[in-house]
Amino acid sequence: MSTENKDCVKIDEIVTQFATVGELVESHPYGNGHINDTFLVVCKSQEGNLRSYILQRMNHSIFKNPEGLMENVVHVTEYLRNVIAAQGGDPDRETLNVVRTKSGNSFYKDNHQNYWRMFLYVEHTLCLEKVESANDFYDSAVAFGNFQKMLAEYPAQQLYETIPNFHNTQSRFQAFQKAVEEDKLGRASLAANEIDFALARQQEVSILTDLLQEGQLPLRVTHNDTKLNNILFDADTKKAVCIIDLDTVMPGLALYDFGDSIRFGASTGAEDETDLSKVEVDLTLFEAFTKGYLEGCGSRLTPKEIELLPMGAKLMTYECGIRFLTDFLEGDSYFKIHREGHNLDRARTQFKLVADMEKKWDILTAIVEKYKK
Repeated sequence: MSTENKDCVKIDEIVTQFATVGELVESHPYGNGHINDTFLVVCKSQEGNLRSYILQRMNHSIFKNPEGLMENVVHVTEYLRNVIAAQGGDPDRETLNVVRTKSGNSFYKDNHQNYWRMFLYVEHTLCLEKVESANDFYDSAVAFGNFQKMLAEYPAQQLYETIPNFHNTQSRFQAFQKAVEEDKLGRASLAANEIDFALARQQEVSILTDLLQEGQLPLRVTHNDTKLNNILFDADTKKAVCIIDLDTVMPGLALYDFGDSIRFGASTGAEDETDLSKVEVDLTLFEAFTKGYLEGCGSRLTPKEIELLPMGAKLMTYECGIRFLTDFLEGDSYFKIHREGHNLDRARTQFKLVADMEKKWDILTAIVEKYKK
């Protein structure tokens, strides 16, 4: 069965480049990711057995170094396979597994300069698009914490930065300042309150990066996109099975992963909610994630890292807010928008979350203190 994508590349021709078991019998677009083009591919062996794979065309306009990205993915997943096997787990199910090309490469580059990769499909799993219960959030926290624990001994400095300065809040702040100063589209007056809010917190933007440079925080392997939908859950037990979407796995701080999860998952409102009265930090969800993350990490986090977990949540939320605001000022060229002022609305929700965290700061720190070992 031949499927063509938007560049008229025949999927069956791409599949033949990979070392699949059997011949292609079915393929179709899969999932709802916004970055890469993803297909579910089903092959049948001579014995009649079916095997499913995930085929992806990597977005090399966002990931400028797809070769380095795939080197990261291969090294990290192979390392995880060894750890999982040593723990008595199932490496074919509990981590992504790269399917190599027939020539032994981790990706295939076609005649249109597209980069393709393939993974084993993890059967009988599902993704959750949003937090449906505190238990879901807790399970996701244990999974991301366990991911951190399993990679605690991995030499993070050997990984490529797939998106340089991705969670460097100071760098993001400088880009924001530049956008305000240039005000190319004359939009700064529409976001005066938000600009003031961001500028008023300038003294905090380098807290984490300064501590990293001073050696007070350890450089770690971080996922950097710790949303609930980047975990595969068992379809029956609903327990977390496998962390996916490893494109942004690179050197970073554990506080980035914790903070981004709280930003995305512990908000009572949608990321683009226009009624800010609906937006605050859900303390029940914050506690569920904190408990699960620290359990998953075991004893791997340092006391300083644990102490700064609330700051990680605040800075990742603030950083996302200034990214939305910067994009609004520059003309909405990075984040997709669906209405006028969409990115400004998104910035406002993030800043409302930041303000609510500040209001509840003593409670957040008390929750972290409650669960630290």
